[in-house]
Amino acid sequence: MLHVPYSSAVGSLMYAMVCTRPDLSDAVSVVSRYTNNPRKGHWQVVKWIFRYLKGTADIGLVFDIDKVTHSNVISYVDSDFTSDLGKRRSLSSYIFTLCNSAVSWKASLQSVVALSTKKNIFHSLKE
Repeated sequence: MLHVPYSSAVGSLMYAMVCTRPDLSDAVSVVSRYTNNPRKGHWQVVKWIFRYLKGTADIGLVFDIDKVTHSNVISYVDSDFTSDLGKRRSLSSYIFTLCNSAVSWKASLQSVVALSTKKNIFHSLKE
């Protein structure tokens, strides 16, 4: 793995994700965690992501300014419970769309370990 350009490949995927391909954010988030010590399996996943990009090269962000209204802005928020098996952290993500095109998105690991999803829901309701 010393001669494999893993970090460079992940950096290229990050560039594509930030500029035009928000659908890559979850996969790129996972493979970027292993840039210090990638294994053969991680490299296989990176190659799979590039094959996915090649097969979906005609897909990208399209923005039609003529259709912009206030009702065209939609947001989605999601989180899961301890999907990162290494650190046992939950992943939170959001995306904002305008005219059915993504304009802002983020996926990140939460900074603290959640004990359960129910406790977090009830804690939020009490505030």
